[in-house]
Amino acid sequence: MRYTYTNYMSYERIRQLRELLNYHNRKYYVDNSPEISDFEFDKLMRELIDLEAAHPEYADPASPTARVGSDITTEFATVHHRFPMLSLSNTYSIAELREFVERVEKEIGPTEFVCELKFDGTAISLTYENGRLVQAATRGDGENGDDVTANAKTIRAIPLTLTGNNYPPLFEIRGEILMPYASFDRLNAEREAAGEPLFANPRNAAAGTLKQQQSAIVAKRGLDCTLYQLAGNALPHQSQWENMQEARKWGFKISDKMRICHSFNEIEEYIAYWDTARKELPFPTDGVVIKVNRYADQRALGFTSKAPKWAVAYKFKAEQALTKLLSVDFQVGRTGAITPVANLEPVQLAGTTVKRATLHNAEQIAQLDIRLGDMVYVEKSGEIIPKITGVELARRPADSRAFAFVTTCPVCGTPLAQYEGEVKMYCPNQSHCRPQILGRIIHFIRRKAMNIDGLGAETVELLFESGLVNDIADLYDLHATDLASLPRLGDKSADNIIRSIAASREVPFNRVLFGLGIRFVGETTAKYLAAHFKNIDALMQASAAELMESDEVGAKIADSIIDYFADEGNRKIIARLRKAGLQFAMEQSELLSKVLAGKNIVVSGKFAEHSRDELKTLIEAHGGKNQSGVAANTDFIVAGENMGPAKLQKAQKLGVRIVSESEFMAIIATADNAGNTDDKPTASTDKTTTADAPVQGSLF
Repeated sequence: MRYTYTNYMSYERIRQLRELLNYHNRKYYVDNSPEISDFEFDKLMRELIDLEAAHPEYADPASPTARVGSDITTEFATVHHRFPMLSLSNTYSIAELREFVERVEKEIGPTEFVCELKFDGTAISLTYENGRLVQAATRGDGENGDDVTANAKTIRAIPLTLTGNNYPPLFEIRGEILMPYASFDRLNAEREAAGEPLFANPRNAAAGTLKQQQSAIVAKRGLDCTLYQLAGNALPHQSQWENMQEARKWGFKISDKMRICHSFNEIEEYIAYWDTARKELPFPTDGVVIKVNRYADQRALGFTSKAPKWAVAYKFKAEQALTKLLSVDFQVGRTGAITPVANLEPVQLAGTTVKRATLHNAEQIAQLDIRLGDMVYVEKSGEIIPKITGVELARRPADSRAFAFVTTCPVCGTPLAQYEGEVKMYCPNQSHCRPQILGRIIHFIRRKAMNIDGLGAETVELLFESGLVNDIADLYDLHATDLASLPRLGDKSADNIIRSIAASREVPFNRVLFGLGIRFVGETTAKYLAAHFKNIDALMQASAAELMESDEVGAKIADSIIDYFADEGNRKIIARLRKAGLQFAMEQSELLSKVLAGKNIVVSGKFAEHSRDELKTLIEAHGGKNQSGVAANTDFIVAGENMGPAKLQKAQKLGVRIVSESEFMAIIATADNAGNTDDKPTASTDKTTTADAPVQGSLF
């Protein structure tokens, strides 16, 4: 391009407009002190849009015009979090909160706590490089999330470029994407007018909006963002409070409700104040987060396997409202469980209009003696659908009758069954009951299972109605030509779906197992089962006793697994999935060392720092062999609390050595000291991070 005076002047004006718009954006959305009218702001934005269109050579992804969004449909890439986004431990009890404070002070002495409002939105992690937003990612599973950068750029409270110059060259800041009540009410009013289903609450609306495929839609929905945690290796200060004050100077929206507390009494006063005052806030909150302030103290306290020991979330007690029960619908889940859902006279509760509430099961209805026409108390305690907790008997109609629970499936008409030890009623017609079939397919394609993009509930229903998919195995027989002619799809969408189905063949065994939808086998239990049995054949052949040797598997889960594999239809589906190339075995990993080579080892009991399956994985990683029972050839037992008495008695009889968890860790640590690692990296066994202090503040 030939450089001219006109080009120079255009560039200068573009630069000036970007700086000016960024300044006024911050004054309006972050500082709440606007200096110009909306009309003046929009006029400046229009001038910048026109100049950038005329001079594409000056395009900049951090321009304020990025906030307008795009109509281009995008797919979300999966990104790995440099620092895990773990969850916090929750408590609803002031007594438990006091125990937390006392435990912290007993371990590290008197310390400062930072109290913050717990925002009820969807978690976000923003990455900045040299002062510019380069990535926005959802929490996902804590290790990996979705790249939602294009959508995050439309949220005006998120700075695209930072002010000042003392920010680290590379860092992350975590926080919450919120939908203010005003935006939520406006959005639901628009959806109701269009005949679309309403969002249940602002949290769902925020999460659903952030995952929209078109950023132009996100830009119109009025999301907000408040940040509360820095993560990085070169942060300017050594405490949560100081770094948050510094982040505010860089242009981030940091809550001005944050306080430093020096005692439990101060923490309790903060909670008591906001339990009432939060009702006047323009956005949803559901509790208070209490964090140890100094990073050195955080480091000393460390982590459990799931959450930091230096922070806890106190959840406010549920709000309650009184309204009339109009009718009851019965929903059928993917496992056949029948869930009654109450239809209510609309009532305001926790900032939203409630029209429906869960009744859980027939037993709860009977215990509360809920009847049609009753005035009922409704609570919202972090649930998507509020629940009915009581009846105002003084206002019960004189002609009311006891409620009769359905005895047949409301969809297929099959007589309902109740399994031993279960309070729920079930439709046993799993192969021919429409919502069960659809539910299993939708569960299978979820991101935490097979992660098949492009297939939502509506598309799955379309495939089912078209006769293309009747079970999960049918997905792997699809071709792009089958899909392209269906309503709302087309060649591009069809190709994307087929590519995503093909990619799911690489999903690891534990997620395939979770995706099968075995009753009571959740994501964590599937991980334990996969680690314990290694492949689907061993799992299918396992007895109830063998299944219960795996972590988190009791008699109920074991029976459910056996029932699932005893079903010939399920076995045929697994055979087809295996033929389609899905992963039905754990990948073989290289040995970390041979320090346990030739050793037969039994793991028994509960452990402080590791699960049993984690210890078994370490045994195999260092060359050892796991045994399910004590025998004459057992070399030693790794014993935790509540070791099985039969195993202990047999070990004593045979003279088998018993070692503790810490002694076992010392044994495998000798692999490093002796250089017996074959140049392989060693497994990390310390649950407390040794990274720089600021990284410890990055987990949630």
